Amino acid sequence: MTIVHHLSDQLLMAHAAGQLPEAFGLLVATHVSLCDECRIRLEAFEAVGGALLDRCDSVPVDEARLEACLARIGGLAPEPRPAPVPPRARPLFPAPLDAYVGGDLDKVRWRPVGMGVRQAVLRTGRGATARLLYIPAGQAVPDHGHRGLELTLVLQGAFRDESDRFGPGDVEIADPSVKHTPVAEAGADCICLAATDAPLRFTGLIPKLAQPFVRI
Repeated sequence: MTIVHHLSDQLLMAHAAGQLPEAFGLLVATHVSLCDECRIRLEAFEAVGGALLDRCDSVPVDEARLEACLARIGGLAPEPRPAPVPPRARPLFPAPLDAYVGGDLDKVRWRPVGMGVRQAVLRTGRGATARLLYIPAGQAVPDHGHRGLELTLVLQGAFRDESDRFGPGDVEIADPSVKHTPVAEAGADCICLAATDAPLRFTGLIPKLAQPFVRI
């Protein structure tokens, strides 16, 4: 897998500091599990954050609370050793995404949004929304702009828009300055993980009318 489009330093630093909404954190964690370059940069930011914490003044721990915490830890029974899992074909979803879906591609509950495109909204906290998108090969997503930030991570296939091509592992970062019409390339259907912190701004009448029902 050759990744061309990476996460920005700003996003990686915010993730290291725990400042991203859960939906964006999921996308960052999923990309980092695929991308050595971004994983190394993230680890560097986390190391800097750890060094800054070491320089902070310490706060005394209440003895009673500490003893209660240690007692609870000591009373925990060891977890049973899991049974061996038979080998399976390499999954499409990396571990961070697998945990949210509850499995791989066959566990996704797709819902149609029109023109063959399907989506599955994932359960995350407030502040942003994460969704899986299934775009048939050769199909276009309606022309749209953005009211906020949208991150799109390609898991399978590829798509092109007015700016570039995005293949497996690539992340497109779109803000309110971006207006585009993503088109899935011929070949494999395009499957993406997308995170948004505001509704998209569709230009066509039909997408605008359908938007409240498909939650995109």
